[in-house]
Amino acid sequence: MQIDPSPLARPFPAMPPIAGVTLRVARARYKTWDRCDLTFAELAEGTSVAGVFTKSACASSEVELGREAVRHGRARALIVNAGNSNAFTGWRGRAAVEAIRAQVSEALSCGPDEVFVSSTGVIGVPLPVDKARAGIEAALVAAPCGWEEATNAIGTTDTFAKGAGASAMIASTRVELAGIIKGSGMIAPDMATMLGYIFTDADVAPAFLQEALERANAATFSCITVDGDTSTSDTVLVFATGKAGNDRIASWDSPGADAFAAALADVCRELAQLVVRDGEGARKFVTIRVSGAASDDSARRIGLAIANSPLVKTAIAGEDANWGRVVMAVGKAGEPADRDKLSIAFGGIWTAREGVPVDDYDEAPVAAHLRGDEVDIAVDLGLAEGRATVWTCDLTHGYIAINADYRS
Repeated sequence: MQIDPSPLARPFPAMPPIAGVTLRVARARYKTWDRCDLTFAELAEGTSVAGVFTKSACASSEVELGREAVRHGRARALIVNAGNSNAFTGWRGRAAVEAIRAQVSEALSCGPDEVFVSSTGVIGVPLPVDKARAGIEAALVAAPCGWEEATNAIGTTDTFAKGAGASAMIASTRVELAGIIKGSGMIAPDMATMLGYIFTDADVAPAFLQEALERANAATFSCITVDGDTSTSDTVLVFATGKAGNDRIASWDSPGADAFAAALADVCRELAQLVVRDGEGARKFVTIRVSGAASDDSARRIGLAIANSPLVKTAIAGEDANWGRVVMAVGKAGEPADRDKLSIAFGGIWTAREGVPVDDYDEAPVAAHLRGDEVDIAVDLGLAEGRATVWTCDLTHGYIAINADYRS
């Protein structure tokens, strides 16, 4: 089906090439569409890699092999297949990934564990190895492409290409970061979100890269939700080619470590929010700020309970200032809460303070805020200092239409 562009879309940013990264795309024709659906990123020798993956108990073979390979900390290539997730496909799915890794490792004269593979799309259909092989052969001889082309090739129900860049100073050396991501539905924060890839020319030790990514992920990709469903294929990988020539960042004590980690977190945050902006059927981008919780983790769980509530999300879609639904979501979260200390605001306007409605509450400005495409909800539990920010979108008829027709 034809999907209209999200009204919350952002233009694709200008991002510089990353030294040591060559992008190519090809048509493997995993589905009956006339577009590139295989992305190949060739990485310089010595590239460090870090990754976070779905916690789904039904993860794909791509995820299982990726988890194993990332422990070695080295990468030479990334292959992304769009249109077929290759999940829930048993031994045939694993054999397909192993065949892809063998083909690419032979072409690049590297180990199979230096080749990372991701697949996204329909679950339960084995990845056709013949199409994958042909697509890789085509990609190996294709002309290099830019970030936007590569991003379009990894998409499925995405309505716009999503990318984000940043830079950081490591002593006197400027390093660049560029990230691309796909994701629109089946988005819940059980590690990360769908498929995201960040590339940098910084020289970063694998162990520190992993630690920096996990820290960034906890405050970004693990704080978004579209529909509360966790994919079998969620993967976020960071590749550091070392071509900038900076002194290697090996620990938090290394010069520039904080600057690099902040830039990585900025890219992760922007990519995470772009996924929410492209939530299937989304018409409103929602920021939920929770404060006064028993801990930061508790605040995050309460924020996600609000963000995942169909009643809250449909109220926002209907532009209904129904703060009672937020009270409901806080109460069901299973986290410490005190009804008589709870305060709720929309768009900076408090509707309830310390367990009771505000006496002079005027719904008109709140209703006006909800008519916009950016909605802010604040919840103060009044218990302690825990806080978190979670991002989500509204729930509309468009979500049903897209997913009822997904396999067609």
